[in-house]
Amino acid sequence: MKETSLQYLLFLPAGLTVSPSRSQFFEGESVSLSCEEDDSSAGWTLRRNTTRGNRTQCGDGWGKPAGSTCNISYVLEKHTGVYWCESREGASSSSVQLTVTGGSVILQSPVLPVMEGDDVTLSCRTKTPPSSLPAAFYKDGSLIRTEPAGHMTLHQVTSSDEGLYQCSISGHGESPSSRISVSEKPSTTSSPATAPPPPLPLNYVLPSLVCISAVVLLLPLVLLVRRGFHKKSESEKKKLRGQHHLQ
Repeated sequence: MKETSLQYLLFLPAGLTVSPSRSQFFEGESVSLSCEEDDSSAGWTLRRNTTRGNRTQCGDGWGKPAGSTCNISYVLEKHTGVYWCESREGASSSSVQLTVTGGSVILQSPVLPVMEGDDVTLSCRTKTPPSSLPAAFYKDGSLIRTEPAGHMTLHQVTSSDEGLYQCSISGHGESPSSRISVSEKPSTTSSPATAPPPPLPLNYVLPSLVCISAVVLLLPLVLLVRRGFHKKSESEKKKLRGQHHLQ
């Protein structure tokens, strides 16, 4: 059983997705949480741990399970908590924090960690229209800036952008805080250049050079000798013909 559990943990991870993809919700909204599984036989189940310390699974007094998906048709503040996927073998996915508010303002921010170098847009939204109102944005309790349309973009985020974010709209109130996490961008390592072959040792090179030089020098000599033999042979043939003719 331990080997099977380790196998699922290492090779069959599940990813938790949230729809709509944000970390804050108004009371009365609906939300679906799905375990994107690589193998349905792992039997992934959605679980949560609320702010009240209650650890339960989908269908146990909250949500309606549908395969590896859990649908919550009417969220309440008590649904605020940490959610994750868990298999029968004990493997767990990464967790997400969902916040449900009874107030009139929420901050729309990524529910999952964002990749280093990406742009991230935060939106401050009211429960009743109009929703695109001037909003002030805060990080870790300090004002960043005020945006006239209620949207703020963080360009090419780095680990320094991690923290608790919040927004407020005059006359409507402020949102709960939500954490933004930044994942390190995978490094792309190029394959090392192929090193040139090492030079041949001198004791291998010298004999080869000597042999080549000898061939170059002897070849003309061989040709001259062959030419000389050829001329001598022709001369002897002519001499024999002359003697035969005289007879």
